[in-house]
Amino acid sequence: MVKLSRKSLACVPALVLGLAAGTPSLASDRVEHYDAKSAATLEAAVANFTEYNDRLAAILEQDGLEGADLEAIHELTYTLENALARMREDMAGLADTLEALHLASEDHDEAVAREHGAAYLTTARTLVP
Repeated sequence: MVKLSRKSLACVPALVLGLAAGTPSLASDRVEHYDAKSAATLEAAVANFTEYNDRLAAILEQDGLEGADLEAIHELTYTLENALARMREDMAGLADTLEALHLASEDHDEAVAREHGAAYLTTARTLVP
């Protein structure tokens, strides 16, 4: 535990006021947040990722970006973030499945290799057909 002297404690109000003075008003500078498409399944995540990347690319192809364009990008990123989170989650599981397949093939265990191989391909082909 850190102990502060009375002299140090006396500086706290000034420090707080100084930080508050440099902080913009939250009410006036508030950034609007948007609802995003959910990615309940890997299939939905990949579909949203593809669609929203295409929308992003179309905006970025313009010569100049105005406030509305940047706001549209802001809105798109919420769905892209959801898609990526789901894809990351499934990719972690895919790595585990691939490792199980690797070990089964190493042990020449046909039944386990087939089981993990099928599970691996189902997920992998959802990402890249």
